[in-house]
Amino acid sequence: MLSVAPMLDWTDRHYRYFMRQITRHTLLYTEMITTGAILYGDKHRHLDFSPEEKPVAIQLGGSDPAALAECAAIVESWGYSEINLNVGCPSDRVQNGHFGACLMATPETVARAVDAMKRAVNIPVTVKHRIGIDGLERYEDLRRFVDVVAAAGTDRFIVHARIAILQGLSPKENRTVPPLQYDLVYRLKEEFPHLIIEINGGITTFEAAQSHLRYVDGVMIGRAAYENPYLFATADNIFFNSNRIPPTRRQIIETMVPYIQQMRARDIYPAHILKHMLNLFKGKPGAKHWRRFLSETMYQPGVTETVLLQAMEHIPESVLDERPEIPEEKPC
Repeated sequence: MLSVAPMLDWTDRHYRYFMRQITRHTLLYTEMITTGAILYGDKHRHLDFSPEEKPVAIQLGGSDPAALAECAAIVESWGYSEINLNVGCPSDRVQNGHFGACLMATPETVARAVDAMKRAVNIPVTVKHRIGIDGLERYEDLRRFVDVVAAAGTDRFIVHARIAILQGLSPKENRTVPPLQYDLVYRLKEEFPHLIIEINGGITTFEAAQSHLRYVDGVMIGRAAYENPYLFATADNIFFNSNRIPPTRRQIIETMVPYIQQMRARDIYPAHILKHMLNLFKGKPGAKHWRRFLSETMYQPGVTETVLLQAMEHIPESVLDERPEIPEEKPC
């Protein structure tokens, strides 16, 4: 399987709608949403999504089993395909809320949370975590975490192949400074062959993803999916055995025009959508002009969806109508 990682400020409903024009089958995630935001905040603002986004999973932040179970029931009724528990975020704010990566120190807490959610819903409940944290960096610690949490009925483990340094590194540094240790994720799959193990961290190409799939069950791609979204134009063909003809960038843009118009009717400013499209032409002739034009225009008063059609004028016709080649090699 293939998925796009939950990413704060990036994987909102507008990004997901945009990505769904590129790939129909890749699993998409929300940003992390805390239990408090759902239970006491504006549910529609946090949970609403377009039917076209499915399959879409929600990532929850929290540790209280009762609150998580209540949220799980709510999001299942909202139509989400999966509930994922965040056990990987290392930020101080998240640590102060007693959830995220710090929960790796107390796998029993995670197991109770998973058990409560599993009892409340019929959709999959998954866990996204690191390979370790400060002071719990041995493979044996990782193995114990997975063993305890698996006993609660976790449907899939998504493993970011870096430890999280909770003291001394920022969240950004925690995505790059601790070394990747893919071999530990492979070893997990070897020792827990009955579990579904998905790998995450530093994966930027489909060639790399296919290589990982020789050892694990799934691959999650993060920043590369935002920085080069058209990478996923062949995802359905390569990873899901689809015969769908990959869309051109022109076709993607043309589907986004009525979406922006629809959102404007709901008082959603076009910039909230257009910002996710800045990298559509990454590495192609005209990409800088596309980014510059949209960046300089999308925040202007009175801007409408027609800005996309104007931006297209900066791109050569051959690039607009280009389709990617579909590699013959398929995942093992």
